[in-house]
Amino acid sequence: MSEKILVPVLGESITEATVSKWLKNVGDKVEADEPIVELETDKVNLEVPSPVSGVLTKISSQDGSTVEVGALLGVVAGKANSPIKEEIIKEEVKENSENNIVNLEIKKKEPEIFDEKLEDEKEEKPLVLTEEVEEKSEIKSSSENEQLSPAVRKIITENKIDIKKIKGTGKDGRILKGDLINLMGVNPPPAERKVKFGQEERIKMTRLRQTIAKRLKQAQENAALLTTFNEVDMSNIMDMRKENQEDFQDRYGIKLGFMSFFVKACVVALKNFPAVNAEIENDEIIYKNYYNISFAVGTDKGLVVPVLKNADELSFADIEKSIKEISEKAKDGKLTIEDLQGGTFTISNGGVYGSMLSTPILNLPQSGVLGMHNIVDRPIVINGEIKIRPIMFLALSYDHRIIDGKESVSFLKMIKENLEDPRRLFLDI
Repeated sequence: MSEKILVPVLGESITEATVSKWLKNVGDKVEADEPIVELETDKVNLEVPSPVSGVLTKISSQDGSTVEVGALLGVVAGKANSPIKEEIIKEEVKENSENNIVNLEIKKKEPEIFDEKLEDEKEEKPLVLTEEVEEKSEIKSSSENEQLSPAVRKIITENKIDIKKIKGTGKDGRILKGDLINLMGVNPPPAERKVKFGQEERIKMTRLRQTIAKRLKQAQENAALLTTFNEVDMSNIMDMRKENQEDFQDRYGIKLGFMSFFVKACVVALKNFPAVNAEIENDEIIYKNYYNISFAVGTDKGLVVPVLKNADELSFADIEKSIKEISEKAKDGKLTIEDLQGGTFTISNGGVYGSMLSTPILNLPQSGVLGMHNIVDRPIVINGEIKIRPIMFLALSYDHRIIDGKESVSFLKMIKENLEDPRRLFLDI
C-alpha cells in the first residue's frame, strides 16, 4: 500500500512553501513519523514526516521547487509492498558479497610492506635535500646581510622583512633603503572574497529574506510611522541583578537578564495605554486584552520574531527560561508556525550588536515596537551635579494612525520610570 506525502497546512495566511531539501533518497527505508523532507515557508522551516514505515519510491517535487498546500511531494510504499523491499535487500546482499570477494583478492596480493618501505625511502630524500638548500640559503643570506648598510639592516629587523622578496636596485643588486620604503608602500592584496568569488557574486534570496523585505516595505507604505526617543538610567537594574544574581540562579537555574525587566515594564505600560497593544483592520481598531511580546532574534538565515505568549502571567524566571528556549530553537532552525504567531507588541534589542540608537520598524499588524540599545557610561546631571551613569537610549516606533503623540511619549516615559525604579514592577504601578 502506497501513501502520498502531501504539503501540510502551513499556518495562518501561508499558502505555499519551497522544498528546501530531501532528507531521504528514492529507495531509502523510512520509519513512520521520521522526517523525510524539509520545507521553507515565509516564516519558518519545517520537516514533513513520513506517514508510514516503508520505502521512499517517488519524489515528485525536487529541491528548490515551489509547492502549494496539499501538493504532492512524494510517495512512500508501506511495508505491505514486500517486492520492493526484497529487491533492495537482494541488491544489498549482492553488493556485499561482491565486495567481500574483492576484499579477499586484495588481501592475497600483500605487496603493501615493500611499497611502504619504498615510500619511506622516497620521503627521506627530499628531507635531506631541503636541509641542504636551507643551509645554502642561510649562507647566502648571511653574505647578503654583510653587504647591507646599518640603516637597511635596522629596517629589516624592526619590520621583520624577508629580504628574499626584495629586488635590490643598487650596484650588483644591492638592497637600498629606498627599496624597503617602496616595499612598505605597496598596495595590499585584494580581499579574500574578491579572490574567491570575483568582482560580484549573485545568490538567490531565501524565502525568509524575501518575506522580511516584503513585510518591511509594507510597514513603510501602509503605516504612518513615527519614532519617539528617551533614555533610561540602568544603575538600579544593574545593582539589583548583581545583588540577586547568585540566589536567582541557584533557585531557578538560569541567569537574571535585562529582557525580563523590559518585558515586565512593557506589559505594565501596555495595560495603561491599550492603543499601543491594538491593531487596525479595515476601518476598525482591535484592542487586544492579552499581552504576547514578540522579540527579534538574529539567525544565520535572517531575522525571526518569535512570540512570548501571555507575558503578563509569567514570572521573571519564566520569562528568562522561555526566551532562552525560544532563542535556541530559532538559532537551530526548529521554530514552529505557532512560535511566530499572535504577537501584540515587539521588543528589538539592537544593543547586543553595539547599536547606540536606531528607529525600529513595525512588525505588522502590530502598532508599536520598542528598540533597546547598548549601555554606555555617560555624564548626566543629578541634583545639580554631574554624575557618570550607565545609560541606554530607548526608541519607540509606532503607527500614528492609531497612537497619538501624547500616548506614545507617555508610554515610553512609563517604561523609563519602571526601569529606573524596578521595584515598581513588583507593585504593577
